[in-house]
Amino acid sequence: MTEPTQPRTAQEPQPPRRLFPLPGLAAICLYLLLLAGVIILGVAGGHYPVLFLLLSAAFLTSSAGLFLLLRWAWAAALAAVFLLACYNLWVFGAQHAAPALVQGLLNLLFFLYLIRPEVRDKLR
Repeated sequence: MTEPTQPRTAQEPQPPRRLFPLPGLAAICLYLLLLAGVIILGVAGGHYPVLFLLLSAAFLTSSAGLFLLLRWAWAAALAAVFLLACYNLWVFGAQHAAPALVQGLLNLLFFLYLIRPEVRDKLR
């Protein structure tokens, strides 16, 4: 015979948490790191002004904080992908450049992932 199950109490150990429960956040972190790297290489090569290093620092900071599931970093990453989506879709509308459309839609996809309630619930 089986014993009736008792509700868990505070003293019982909790089941182990997964290391990173939201793999989409890891992809967004890597994307922001990639953007920061591209900006750094562009500044080093003389293609972008030195002030773009501030954007690179913001992307690096929000990527690291988002990986740690911090709420402020989520807000920074949300703003970054939304503004990048708007910019790239504007470039596509003005210049009809297909790569801008692809990157704009990718940023829009990341934005839609970040605003999901499951993602917001996991943040500290």
